[in-house]
Amino acid sequence: MFRFFESFLSPTGAPQAVAARPVQPPEGLLPFYWHFISQAKPLFAALFVAGFGVSILDASVPWFIGRLVRAITSTPRDLFFAENHLLLVAMVAVVLLVRPAAIASQNMISHVAIMANVTNMIRWQSHRHVVRQSWPFFQNDFAGRIASRVMDTGPAVRQSAIASVTAIWGIVVYGVTALTVLGRVDAVLMIPILAWFCSYAVLLRFIVPRLRDRSKRTSEMKSLVVGRVVDGYTNILTVKLFARLAHEDRHVRDVFDQHTRAYRSQMRLMATLFMSLQAMNALMLVGETTLAVMAWQSGRVDVGTVAMAIPLTWQIASAAGWVAVQVTDIFENLGTIQEGMMTIARPIALTDREDAAELAVGRGEIRFDAIRFGYGREAGLIEGLSLHIRAGEKVGLVGRSGAGKTTLVNLLLRFHELEGGRILVDGQDIAGVTQESLRGAVSVVTQDTSLLHRSIRDNIAFGRPEASEAEIVAAAERAHAHDFVLGLQDWQGRRGYDAQVGERGVKLSGGQRQRIAIARVILKDAPILVLDEATSALDSEVEAAIQESLTALMAHKTVIAIAHRLSTIARMDRLIVMDRGRVVETGTHGELLARGGLYADLWHRQSGGFIDEAA
Repeated sequence: MFRFFESFLSPTGAPQAVAARPVQPPEGLLPFYWHFISQAKPLFAALFVAGFGVSILDASVPWFIGRLVRAITSTPRDLFFAENHLLLVAMVAVVLLVRPAAIASQNMISHVAIMANVTNMIRWQSHRHVVRQSWPFFQNDFAGRIASRVMDTGPAVRQSAIASVTAIWGIVVYGVTALTVLGRVDAVLMIPILAWFCSYAVLLRFIVPRLRDRSKRTSEMKSLVVGRVVDGYTNILTVKLFARLAHEDRHVRDVFDQHTRAYRSQMRLMATLFMSLQAMNALMLVGETTLAVMAWQSGRVDVGTVAMAIPLTWQIASAAGWVAVQVTDIFENLGTIQEGMMTIARPIALTDREDAAELAVGRGEIRFDAIRFGYGREAGLIEGLSLHIRAGEKVGLVGRSGAGKTTLVNLLLRFHELEGGRILVDGQDIAGVTQESLRGAVSVVTQDTSLLHRSIRDNIAFGRPEASEAEIVAAAERAHAHDFVLGLQDWQGRRGYDAQVGERGVKLSGGQRQRIAIARVILKDAPILVLDEATSALDSEVEAAIQESLTALMAHKTVIAIAHRLSTIARMDRLIVMDRGRVVETGTHGELLARGGLYADLWHRQSGGFIDEAA
């Protein structure tokens, strides 16, 4: 039975969950809800019907009690069962069979069919959309806050949708039943209930908008807390190296205090709601009981009506408390959803064109044609830069920090959209090809190597997931990583290539991480190779060995190498010297030294170069 209800929806198998291009969730609140809820319409429709059925059955219990009391007071004892057996059988059937079955159906729909499936469907689709955002998107926010919003929005949408569907029947059915039944007997008995409904509406009208705003503020503060806490954990080595635990405490305590103040404000409003509701419920119950007893005393109603009126009123009061809890949950979740939408419902800034083709790289020629880029500023970082890198050419990018070297590589990888000009690879404008095919044709080794929190094998195979074990080991050997990998053991006893590297590769030294990254690039074997300070984390002995591997790897490839340590790139075919986003010098190492320009100045400022200036 459980599998039957679980099979109604597959969180990661729904059409929108497997589409080649994830659909962006709408930015409006109601459209955002409908985007996800509409994918599970049959389940929520079934929950709506089940909730109505349970409410009707609950409302029938006071009616049965009234009929039973009326029968007890008006039927001789010896004839009681004979004259009322149908009433008794119906009452037993409703209480013991029908109502439990209806509640079971409601629970199976909500807990088994909806909760896990819809929650993770929302999380999965939100993640698929967010992970396709541009690199600057992730640079401009806390990773912890992004993850928190993706994870919290799913249950918030699901829970508020369930609460809306189930809460509406509780108060509507009980109220309509009470007003209809009691009104037919004596209209006076409707007065306390009508007065309560009016007061309830005024109370919600006052509370709900304020609760929505305060809930959103609380949710925003919670995400900020998560962001700062995760930021501290991610950079814990820096915190400890600089002995800044007390400073970090103050940094995090500040947002904890803000969250506490926001949470207190929200809780004050909720306490006001519940205290007001308790007072209203008490007045309604006392008023209804008083009027019912007075009506009985005057002979307008019988004792059965009194026995029915009091439980009906109590049922409304109980339902109102439950509905109030649901309403507060709904608007608390609304705050979470509105805050989550700031991350999830954002259009992807850098997308492929509708007619984007796959990049076909044969030779690896790269041409920068009058490109302009400045991160949206008026004074651009790169202004009108043109550069031609021939197929198979090995070039080094040289320049002071901030000259635009890494920005140029990021533009080649299309991490940013050009503000002018174009970049061609083998004559194809990269703006017209898919980002995946572009980056698949370029291998990159960066200075700040970050590994996935997976096994050594998975990290190397990330360059080519279909690679065999022998190919993975061969790549590690070429990167001079095989020997140290065999000696690794993680905290769960996994060894060698099965050992986990920890978050961002924290279990490995900088040089070890760099060699794993180089092995990954060797395995990928893309036609264009970018080395951004690729050997900066290696000691001299290992670097010399790695340089041999890189030399073999660079064969028959177009290579762009960035290095502040000029000795590592001095043997390139050509050196490109950049300054303030422009190419100011080009030539070989010897030619640039002889020219006596910026490159020569940079070279003479460095010590330890192993290439003779006369070379």
